[in-house]
Amino acid sequence: MTDVPVLQVDDLNTSFLLTAGEVKALRDVSLTVHRGEILGLVGESGSGKSITGFSINGLLSPPGQVMSGSIRLHGDEITGLGSEQMRRLRGNRIAMVFQDPMMTLNPVLKIGHQMRDALRAHMRIGDREVRARSLAALHEVGIPSPEDRLLAYPHQLSGGMRQRVAVAIALLHEPDLVIADEPTTALDVTIQGQILSLVQRLCRDRGTALIWITHDLAVVAGIADRIAVMYAGRIVEEGTVDDVLDRPAHPYTRGLIDSVPSRGQRGRRLQQIPGRMPALTDLPEGCSFRPRCPRAADACAQPQPMRDLGARRVRCCRPLTEALA
Repeated sequence: MTDVPVLQVDDLNTSFLLTAGEVKALRDVSLTVHRGEILGLVGESGSGKSITGFSINGLLSPPGQVMSGSIRLHGDEITGLGSEQMRRLRGNRIAMVFQDPMMTLNPVLKIGHQMRDALRAHMRIGDREVRARSLAALHEVGIPSPEDRLLAYPHQLSGGMRQRVAVAIALLHEPDLVIADEPTTALDVTIQGQILSLVQRLCRDRGTALIWITHDLAVVAGIADRIAVMYAGRIVEEGTVDDVLDRPAHPYTRGLIDSVPSRGQRGRRLQQIPGRMPALTDLPEGCSFRPRCPRAADACAQPQPMRDLGARRVRCCRPLTEALA
């Protein structure tokens, strides 16, 4: 890892400016990803994971807007860049893989045509080099008979094959950073494992930094180096995979882990976190998790900054690593 992170986000605030008022989707989000590192971004649906990815990649459109904060790519500030400047970065130095590959692939264009357009959006190259690069990318992601796939339409490929093509397109320009937004959720377990193994290998071999957005802790445990846990638009805990999953510090993280079904305890009732995540338009004072937290106290009604607990950070004044008085 180099001293300068591939991506450094500091105090990012993103809102949706609606007629009914401002909805604060992200609040004070800070994270760092180094070369060759995989950061797992986890949390419930609606916690802000995808909005974080869209904010970094400049994919927000009105009424969504980054209100404040800093996003640096290799130390260069990209917050506030114009649409044309972001277009030069997007797909070139920052790439995104979506949950549904049909959000990436045009259903009426052949795969080869789409890969050619992706290459020529950032490079001036001839047809021969376009074909060579496209075939190499499809081969690298494990697609058999890549020559035939270039002539196929997306609907002629399986879901797993389409997702491999989406990964291949994302990696065409060897980006510094890839943001993967739950790209294996709709795939069966076998294909999911293949995609995860593929992504890990590509990050290791190329040194690409990766943010893997998911709600599946099992996936994160197998792929990520570090984990950031989000709740109600904020990161509440961040640390290494072993620290966070084996010794969670935030009660919300503990609740997520306990909610995962265990194959070793047949017949046991599933545990769940009581209540539901608050609406972003009606957040409680202080810690947003306070109404659902078994360790909540009067102090939790105050704003909770991130605290350093050794190699990890946690947004809690009564973390699980400390005994209650």
